[in-house]
Amino acid sequence: MTQTDFFLVLEGLDGSGKSEISRRLHTHLADKHGSRMMLTYQPYDPSVAGEYLRQALRKEITVSNRTLALAYALNRADHLDRVINPFLKGDGCMVICDRYLLSSLVYQSRDGMSMQDVIDLNAGARRPDLTLFLDVLPETSRQRLQGRAVKELFDDELEETRHQYFEAVRFLEGRGDIIRVIDANGGVEQVLDATIAALTPYLPTWLTESA
Repeated sequence: MTQTDFFLVLEGLDGSGKSEISRRLHTHLADKHGSRMMLTYQPYDPSVAGEYLRQALRKEITVSNRTLALAYALNRADHLDRVINPFLKGDGCMVICDRYLLSSLVYQSRDGMSMQDVIDLNAGARRPDLTLFLDVLPETSRQRLQGRAVKELFDDELEETRHQYFEAVRFLEGRGDIIRVIDANGGVEQVLDATIAALTPYLPTWLTESA
C-alpha cells in the first residue's frame, strides 16, 4: 500500500537556530523511522551552482541580484531532480529541508525583482507540505551570530529581513502554502518542543503513530 510522503521546510533568520533544530528534529524522527527520513539544505553544495552561491554568500565574489536568483533557482531545480524527488517517491518517506523557496522570496525580491518574479523563476518547484518559520528578534539573532567566523552577505539587514520574511509568508499563504510561525527566541529544547508540537498535526498517519 502506498504511503504518503512528507516534505517539511524549516526557515528563519540566520541565528534563528533552524539548522540545529533541523538536525535535532531529524534525529528525533530517524530514531523511530530510520532510512525513511532525510535531512538536507539549500543552497545544496553538491548541486549545480552550489559552490558559486556559497562564494557569493561569503562575499568572495560580487554578482547581481538577478544572477543570484537564477543561480538559486538552478540549484533548487537540480537538488529537487536528483535528491529530494527521487527520495519522495510515494513509499512513505520524509524530507526535512533547511531553507527553501521562502528564503529566495526574502533575499531575491529586491533590485527590481518582485516576489512573483522569483516564483516564476522557480516554476515547477515542489511545494512543501508544511513550512515552519522559526522567528527570532533581530537582537537575538545578533547575539547568536557573534561567534560566526565569516560574516555573510545579508547579516547587516536583520530588521528588514525579518519584515521581508513576514511579507513572504503572507505571499505564499495567499497561494495556498501552509506555514506556521514558531517563537524561536528560547532555548534549543524549548524551540524543539514547539517545533514538534506545530508539526505533529500535519504529519501522515505512519509518522504520528510513533512520532
